[in-house]
Amino acid sequence: MRRGFRGDFLTLLTVVVIIVLVYSVAAKNSRGAEKEVTYSQLLRSVRDGKVAEVFITQEPTQLIKNVRGKMKDGSRFLSYAPDDPKLYDELAAAKVEISAKPYEPPWWVTLMTFLGQVAVPLIILVWFLGMMRQMQGSGTGALAFGKSRAKLFGNNQPKVTFADVAGVDEAKEELKEIIEFLKDPNKFTKLGGKIPKGVLLLGPPGAGKTLLARAVAGEANTAFFSISGSDFVEMFVGVGAARVRDLFEQGKKNAPCIIFVDEIDAVGRHRGAGLGGGHDEREQTLNALLVEMDGFETNRGVIIMAATNRPDVLDPALLRPGRFDRHIVVDNPDIVGREGILKVHTRNVPMAAEVDLKKIARGTPGFSGADLANLVNESALLAARRSKKFVDMSDLEEAKDKVLMGPARKSRVISEKEKKITAYHEGGHTLVAWLIPGTDPLHKVTIIPRGRALGVTASLPTEDRYIQSRSQLLNEITVFLGGRAAELLIFKEMTTGDSSDLERATNHAHRMVCEFGMNEKLGPRTLGRRDREIFLGRDFMREKNYSEDTAKQIDKEVKDIVTACYDRAFALLKANRARLVRLAEKLLEKEVLDGEEVNNLLRGGNGASSRKPASGKV
Repeated sequence: MRRGFRGDFLTLLTVVVIIVLVYSVAAKNSRGAEKEVTYSQLLRSVRDGKVAEVFITQEPTQLIKNVRGKMKDGSRFLSYAPDDPKLYDELAAAKVEISAKPYEPPWWVTLMTFLGQVAVPLIILVWFLGMMRQMQGSGTGALAFGKSRAKLFGNNQPKVTFADVAGVDEAKEELKEIIEFLKDPNKFTKLGGKIPKGVLLLGPPGAGKTLLARAVAGEANTAFFSISGSDFVEMFVGVGAARVRDLFEQGKKNAPCIIFVDEIDAVGRHRGAGLGGGHDEREQTLNALLVEMDGFETNRGVIIMAATNRPDVLDPALLRPGRFDRHIVVDNPDIVGREGILKVHTRNVPMAAEVDLKKIARGTPGFSGADLANLVNESALLAARRSKKFVDMSDLEEAKDKVLMGPARKSRVISEKEKKITAYHEGGHTLVAWLIPGTDPLHKVTIIPRGRALGVTASLPTEDRYIQSRSQLLNEITVFLGGRAAELLIFKEMTTGDSSDLERATNHAHRMVCEFGMNEKLGPRTLGRRDREIFLGRDFMREKNYSEDTAKQIDKEVKDIVTACYDRAFALLKANRARLVRLAEKLLEKEVLDGEEVNNLLRGGNGASSRKPASGKV
């Protein structure tokens, strides 16, 4: 077994330390055998007849002579003499034996010079070899760069089954069929069916794609290899393609098996859209993956699964039948799925008897599985912080607000003026939403800073919604602009607090005109294409497939929509100014109001029993 980089370096360091110690001991011993005397003491000893012999040397770069000698009593001495001609006369007069020879460096100087010339390249070589071994990971040779980093799912790891996955019943059925195919292929092949070669899991972040893959690994009694798309490509050319080939070689040896590639968009992006062109290392890796999935060689019993939240950037050759035969959409759950996910995540959490998970599921539309798991975890942390034995509805509601609106920052110091502006701003959003029929019911309004916002008005739909009408989009834009309208109505001045509202309103209006064809003057058509192959990347820009005159008309129509919605919001608030003031004052008093409190407050203003119809048309 070869030693690692650390062992080689320690060996080299030990050798250098031993050499230094030997040099130190030798130098100390040589100095200890000789007594150092001054030049004046040397001259007196010569004149007194105490010196028997001397040995004189002089280094080429120095003027000082090294005088070593022996006394008549047998002791030895060392002195340093200047370039003085009288010294030789004194030595000759005292009949001292004089000897001299050219300078020769000590043996240890020669040795250290030699080691200096050899050790530096040796250290560099050892360092380079160590870095190579570290980059190879668990490999033992130079060819280990091409070894796959896929991990074989073992029995010693925590097992996830389909019982731990909820809210994606259709996806579970599709994957159960794949597992059944691996366990009993004759059931399908006797009717002429062929095993699917690839399964692609599509869906937004947090929907449970990776969890589904882990459940497949837990359910299947076959080998399951897991790897990330970023594990293929390294800094060295050709490594990614070699790792793809090695991965499929491992799969063939362990067939039947499943290979799971997480975040495949890291290696499967559309070819020709990068700065490297056709010679890009990532594209070479993708080419190898395409060949291995459906090339001349057959991979019987090897099914590849992959997950991505960016299917729009994947290469079309990767998505065709014969490679990824099945595209399974893993979307955010509906109300039934959310309830099932909450039941899964609360199995190990002690819940109070009054907890109604169906109510929590009804109040969390649009939440992904990851959001719901975070909600349960936050509620458990809140209950533990309050030293409770059970998680109750108040903990779940507060955790929902934290996930929905961000954490409350009660310690942030806000001036009374800014607090008042925030109260009227949020009151404007709330009142406009309350006055317009068909808008989502108010969940909560607060002027306590949450996240990056000074205040938040949160509304939740009563049911899952998958499409929106033109009137619903216009209502949303009007609600977005209610904050600015309230500020101008009360304070006669605009602030920077509504920048995000303006951004969302403008984005809604632009999509209505350019994507949804909801404009009478421009007609039912889409303006601008997203599927253009751009050299700097497909997401770099949106293709402009219309003239400059049309672009000017788009700007005008977007402006008209936003302006009309703002005028509508301003008119509603102006007609209900007393309600706005009452709502803002209540917010300044309590800081947080829920939907029921807002309804009671606004209905009690003039005895209204329901929302008033909105005035104005867009």
